[in-house]
Amino acid sequence: MDVTEEEAIRLFEEHGVIMRGHFQLTSGRHSPCFLQCSMIMQHPEHLENICRALAARVGQGRVDCVAGPAMGGVILAYEMARALRARAIYAEKSDAGMEFRRGFRLDPGERCLVVEDVITTGGSATRVADLARAAGAEIAGVVALVDRSNGRVDLGVPLIALVRMDIPSYEPTDCPLCRGGIPLEFPKGSRR
Repeated sequence: MDVTEEEAIRLFEEHGVIMRGHFQLTSGRHSPCFLQCSMIMQHPEHLENICRALAARVGQGRVDCVAGPAMGGVILAYEMARALRARAIYAEKSDAGMEFRRGFRLDPGERCLVVEDVITTGGSATRVADLARAAGAEIAGVVALVDRSNGRVDLGVPLIALVRMDIPSYEPTDCPLCRGGIPLEFPKGSRR
């Protein structure tokens, strides 16, 4: 089943993924919209359909492994790997930034697809891709549920997003929401 962008937005609104207000994002930037993708990930039937649609967009190119950042990319990496008949791993935060733990590894020459729930600056996806490259893997691309940059972020590899949204974000010092006195929220699950 293909999931169109319109259907995905409807599902996201229905399940509380799209939140409006004044939020501090994981990147530290502020925004009038926060995307809590874990709300859709608690519904396996929806995530399965979403990942099958994304896998079809990735195409039939060889993907050996799907890697995502913990926490937002763990379930997504698993479900994308299942749709692509590949294996799934995830990277965790460490003193060095991020690392593959728990025996996860990539072999030289493996094709790795990086997944992320939401792309804002591309920082987490880039860190996972850099880890994979350091292991000798080839990056097949990045897949995201939502690209909130609406295609403006350049990751140096193809970016396939189910939904592209043009959601503004601001440096805290330039935030019109702060100037307007709107209380800042720190959504559960984001870094504080």
